[in-house]
Amino acid sequence: MSTLADTWITVCRLDDIEQEGAFRFDHGARTFAVYRAPDDSVWCTDGLCTHEAVHLADGLVMGYEVECPKHSGAFDYRGGEAIRLPACKDLNTYPAEIVGDEVRIRIG
Repeated sequence: MSTLADTWITVCRLDDIEQEGAFRFDHGARTFAVYRAPDDSVWCTDGLCTHEAVHLADGLVMGYEVECPKHSGAFDYRGGEAIRLPACKDLNTYPAEIVGDEVRIRIG
């Protein structure tokens, strides 16, 4: 029997995310940000900044960091750690993978 916790959701094609870029994905009432790292790995976090609810996919992605477009708080998207004020609460992270040319996340 499959549960939500082990269900993978297709988000987009890998080519839809620029290298060192982010992609906004809305699912139900939730928003996620999916990142393509410099090494072409993919990562997923909550989509809204923990300081003020601004979409992180609109922010600047450099290396393994995303900067909030509103107040320049920053996070390491690999583990969700808040690394620059005013962001001080970490983001939730979710497993992400590439299957063929598709990006999938598990958000259970």
